Amino acid sequence: MRYAILSDIHGNIEALQAVLHDIESRGNVDYFWCLGDIVGYGPDPGPCIDVVRQQNALCIAGNHDLASIGQIDVGDFNSDAAVACRWTANNLSPDQTEYLANLPHSIQEGDFTLAHGSPREPIWEYILSAFSAYINFSYFDTLYCLVGHSHVPVVFKYLEGQTNCTFIEPHSGSTVNLCGERLIINPGSIGQPRDGDPRASYIIYNSDEHAIYYYRVAYNIAATQKKMTESGLPPRLISRLDHGW
Repeated sequence: MRYAILSDIHGNIEALQAVLHDIESRGNVDYFWCLGDIVGYGPDPGPCIDVVRQQNALCIAGNHDLASIGQIDVGDFNSDAAVACRWTANNLSPDQTEYLANLPHSIQEGDFTLAHGSPREPIWEYILSAFSAYINFSYFDTLYCLVGHSHVPVVFKYLEGQTNCTFIEPHSGSTVNLCGERLIINPGSIGQPRDGDPRASYIIYNSDEHAIYYYRVAYNIAATQKKMTESGLPPRLISRLDHGW
């Protein structure tokens, strides 16, 4: 079976459509998993929700998803993110709002735990270092944990008997073999990458090959930025898409 694993779409329909086209060009997949934050920051929250639903994606909630429907106080966000959340809330249909409200905070699916932030704190915690990853390995029982939230593609490997873990920063075309070692895996962001590469990032998991494949996809950034400008979204959110930060 082949699984497309997406995260942090953030209302960027151009990036999402480019990724779906790329998936199709690689022979399509059997299942879609989404690690949250379908909305927030970008100008097309509703269409992104609709597309994710059309894929029958197994999806969990992210902090922006919950903030945009009033389940998290936007006062916990920086000013630009708060503006975008309020704008998003006013641009969702009742049906789209209900969909976000019903998303679980984490899911266990076979050998995988899915959490937006971390297995310890699925909504808010960032796993940004080997030390924070090491602590989180004790908070899930499966071999692998998939997370998003940081917008940075990375894989952390647990070292038995050690007090830390190792990590790699995969690039487009990187393969991660799943050999029974416990891993925390972040596919990076589709709608707002933050690793210095503005291209959308996603992964495909092939269960028959016991491997994960990382891909980057260029998309029409200018089209997204134009819609953000027309929607009155904050300039910093618009300009950062050019640089992947």
